Amino acid sequence: MFRRLFPHPLLSILLILVWMMLVNRFAWGSLVFAVLLSIVVPALIAPYWPDRPRIRRPIKFLVYAAMVVWDIIVANIQVARIVLFKRNRDLKPAWINVPLELTAPEAIAVLGGTITLTPGTVTCDMSEEGGALLVHCLHAPDPDAVRDEIKTRYEARLKEIFE
Repeated sequence: MFRRLFPHPLLSILLILVWMMLVNRFAWGSLVFAVLLSIVVPALIAPYWPDRPRIRRPIKFLVYAAMVVWDIIVANIQVARIVLFKRNRDLKPAWINVPLELTAPEAIAVLGGTITLTPGTVTCDMSEEGGALLVHCLHAPDPDAVRDEIKTRYEARLKEIFE
């Protein structure tokens, strides 16, 4: 019964939280509407999403999320310094090809989102086979070091979490 009402329980919880944050105040009517949304939306998309992503190590995922939030804060400061104090001619933007060892589509999506959420970098494209990401960096004096950092800091952790 529970599985039929909530085919994707994490999505349902996320929908409730997002709705309540959008309303920006607690009201019982809003909570009831959020619960209805959390039942209807996953039920409508369940046929299109038969295989739920499996997070093998949820604690490591929480650690990863905290690390990404910290990296976003640090990158904001770095980008602010670049924008405010570095001359345009001193910038070294770069296109970086990041070969992937990840195979799970969800893990690749999280990696691409992580790169894009971090200020100063953006995931621009993925190879047709899903074997590489094309990343643009605002300032990368050593593109190989950026690629290696993405692989060791993010990809290796996501591999542990999803695969």
